[in-house]
Amino acid sequence: MEQAVYLVKIGELTLKGGNLKDFEQRLVQNAQAYLDGQRAKVVLRAGRMTVEGPEESVPAIEYALSHLIGITGWSRATVVPKTIEAIQEAVIVEAQKARDSGARSFKINARRSDKSFPLNSFEIASLAGEAVYERGILPVDVHKPDAKISVEVRERCFVYGPERKGHRGLPCGTGGKGLLLLSGGIDSPVAGYRMIRRGMKIDCLYFHSHPYTSPEAQEKVENLAKILASFGLGTHINIVPFTKVQQRIRDAAPADYATLMLRICMMKVANRMCELTGAKTIITGESLGQVASQTVENMSVTNSYAAFPVMRPLVGMDKEEIIETATKIGSYGISILPYEDCCVLFSPKHPVLRAEQAATAAIYEALEIQPLLDEAIAAREHKRFSWNAAQGAVVGEGGATEV
Repeated sequence: MEQAVYLVKIGELTLKGGNLKDFEQRLVQNAQAYLDGQRAKVVLRAGRMTVEGPEESVPAIEYALSHLIGITGWSRATVVPKTIEAIQEAVIVEAQKARDSGARSFKINARRSDKSFPLNSFEIASLAGEAVYERGILPVDVHKPDAKISVEVRERCFVYGPERKGHRGLPCGTGGKGLLLLSGGIDSPVAGYRMIRRGMKIDCLYFHSHPYTSPEAQEKVENLAKILASFGLGTHINIVPFTKVQQRIRDAAPADYATLMLRICMMKVANRMCELTGAKTIITGESLGQVASQTVENMSVTNSYAAFPVMRPLVGMDKEEIIETATKIGSYGISILPYEDCCVLFSPKHPVLRAEQAATAAIYEALEIQPLLDEAIAAREHKRFSWNAAQGAVVGEGGATEV
């Protein structure tokens, strides 16, 4: 039975030195995890990965490659004998497909890794392009072609057309484990995704304040966690009830410090959850200057209550950049659903912008809130989402996801 073959380009991990094999092994393991139960074979050799399987496995293979972190691009390829005649015939087929899809010009990219092949890269490209041109299929444009057809002569010979972009980064699981403070907003899911791209496994922590926040708000956050699970090969979410904590802050803290007190309480809970989950860092979706709690001074105060390193992967990004990524990964349409989370409850009109450490500490100590934090942690709800938890879902207006 003829197999569907995909040629996958490996990215940043090829720059690794003595531990390259560890990264490559993790990438292959991750690909195999996506394809568990499929009759598909994954092989990595010399900077390229191939995935092969029967035609019925094609949707699963393409889902895997569209979510696999650590690859720069991938294409379905045709494997042909190592002869220029076979290469020309395959290139002609790809050119016809490109023309039928609306292309008006083409270019051949050729690469010869197998030096025993008698033609060099330039000669392969020239002869393959000549075959297409002589058939009158498409004219050549080496500067701005509508279609690019690639030939790679390696251990086997691959011919392929359009290339789909990968997510780049490092294979998930090579960068330790982090705890993401996940809200229902646009920013925090993007922060989690960016850390997954740095090889990190992600667990999520969500604060829920029933009855002020609705069941739909929690469902919204769980759907965002499922999006992250699709890229991070699964995730766990701990849902911490925060109603009593927020009520204490509302009743006992100065109004302008309410948001900052909430952030500090979240950080204190995150410390304990890192200990319980084995996470080595706390991840937030903060972007410098975006809201009042995200000034340098306020973030410095928040940091002082963290027992673990705090990573803010969005700190230098603007909202437009964040939305662009959210749209790409499919979280944006969920994030903009009109169900508010606890972060906006009891928000003051004029929050403190540049809090001082001593004044903040005095206000926090006066709250005597640690027993309520302990109670909230003990009452948490835990859920686990597999990498395919959101497969097939279509999200709200403004974005859709393939997962």
